[in-house]
Amino acid sequence: MPTVDRWLLPDGIDEVLPAEAARIEAARRQLLDLFSSWGYDLVITPHIEYLESLLTGAGHDLELQTFKMTDQLSGRMLGLRADITPQVARIDAHTLGAEGPSRLCYCGSVLHTRPRPLSTARSLIQLGAELYGDASSTSDIEIISLMLETLTSCEVEGVHLDIGHVGIYRGLVQAAGVDEVTERALFDALQRKAGDEVAELTAGLEQSSLAAMLCSLVELSGGVEVLDRAHALLDGAPESVMAALDDLAEIAQILARRYPQIPLYFDLGELRGYHYHTGVVFAAFVPGVGQSVAQGGRYDDIGSDFGRARPATGFSTDLRFLVQRGRVGLSQARAAIWAPHSSEAGLHEEIARLRRQGERVIMALPAQSSAEATDFGCDRVLSFHAGSWSVTALNS
Repeated sequence: MPTVDRWLLPDGIDEVLPAEAARIEAARRQLLDLFSSWGYDLVITPHIEYLESLLTGAGHDLELQTFKMTDQLSGRMLGLRADITPQVARIDAHTLGAEGPSRLCYCGSVLHTRPRPLSTARSLIQLGAELYGDASSTSDIEIISLMLETLTSCEVEGVHLDIGHVGIYRGLVQAAGVDEVTERALFDALQRKAGDEVAELTAGLEQSSLAAMLCSLVELSGGVEVLDRAHALLDGAPESVMAALDDLAEIAQILARRYPQIPLYFDLGELRGYHYHTGVVFAAFVPGVGQSVAQGGRYDDIGSDFGRARPATGFSTDLRFLVQRGRVGLSQARAAIWAPHSSEAGLHEEIARLRRQGERVIMALPAQSSAEATDFGCDRVLSFHAGSWSVTALNS
């Protein structure tokens, strides 16, 4: 009979050991406090839901990433959440039902059937914030700013920001009357920056000016100067396209003033999340990592599947990655006090008093002595002298 290594975990599923767990928890508390200081209220969503709820709205693209099973009570299909964003959208649209803007944040584990490109992890701790009920670029700027503050709080170094706007491409293809098949092919070619393919796909369009504009998206990437070039090359484009450029210009101006140390990169052919994003899209990158460390964008009308369409913008990140990449939580380790195993009067009362003061106190078990204290991170010892308990340096 073959033996089974019962300690093995599935590929991409990891345990978190004490040192890293302490840093993750310190970072979680620190960042949720940051979100709260900006007015964002914490919500906690279920790990498992009916599948049709999880794959509604922004969740449509998550079907292949979602673990599925049958509910033994109802017989309906269930899914383990692969993204918390659609769940929070439901809370805003259906459960809370606020009329004005609402700010919500979350932090919880998600599971993916497959890892993201350039990654091996399938179990992430997703942290994010969402702003609902306002369609202005002011909300986009707030969310991008909060994302950058999150990375700064975790001391993630070398951050640069990529910004695009899916409304530019969407407005051009709609005005050109591009059919669905051609639109998909154009989308794919733009993501690969395949200029020759884009030119070939747009060659048959009735309006040559729109064909030229679509071709120009391949090269409209770079610093803030790209926006000036775009205004010239896209002159005469639909009003929605020019409005999108104006939004990007406003965002660029304010972010450059607030965060002059963070390079801004604009890519007007970037269509990240095109199938559910409706406006500005953005992502933060750091050197040496081939994928974004935080990302987000605008997805208006997200609540429509839950009975109430709401403009929305938000961002998310993987808390474990921030802890591994940054310096957050490194100073959280606290030296402890070693307490003896003793029946001496007042010992437990003194231990309780020290713990209320924020001290970490480890009480010895029957077979342990103070010689083992350093193994548990203790630098002080609780001792009984002259009728009272006192804390002294270990080995003093």
